[in-house]
Amino acid sequence: MPAKPETIAALAARFAGLSASEFRGDTRVVVLKDSLLAAMQHLKSDGKFDLLVDVTCVDYLNYRDARDRFGLVYLLANTVTNERLTVRSFLNEPDLTVPSMVPLWSGANWLEREVYDMFGILFDGHPDLRRILMPNEFAEFPLRKDYPLQGRGERHNFPVLKRNQA
Repeated sequence: MPAKPETIAALAARFAGLSASEFRGDTRVVVLKDSLLAAMQHLKSDGKFDLLVDVTCVDYLNYRDARDRFGLVYLLANTVTNERLTVRSFLNEPDLTVPSMVPLWSGANWLEREVYDMFGILFDGHPDLRRILMPNEFAEFPLRKDYPLQGRGERHNFPVLKRNQA
């Protein structure tokens, strides 16, 4: 079920630059990066979005009409009213830092670590922001569009594992 129109209207009235759209029953809002934490706090407290379903990211490098490099995506749900809402915020290099949502939803912990590991987005205030899928020695972010698919960069700095021969 899409978010209620009054929820979106209250959000738009409080946060300048917010845009909203609906497509096939899904409500989406775009929040400016500077307002992201306050908007998410508002959605949790006033909008009663008590479940953070997912956090992901999209790399818009080489998209013809894209004005921003990264789109950070939060999927929220209100488990009482069954409302769902997609919240987006756009980021550009070199400033890829946003506030962590772990203080609002503890489930954001692992989700933000995954986005950090795959895209290099930094979450300010995260309690344990470190790689979760790739080895610590890995220097790149594999889901970025400029990551090489073959050759150098693929596995050049993985540690060599040696097995004991008994």
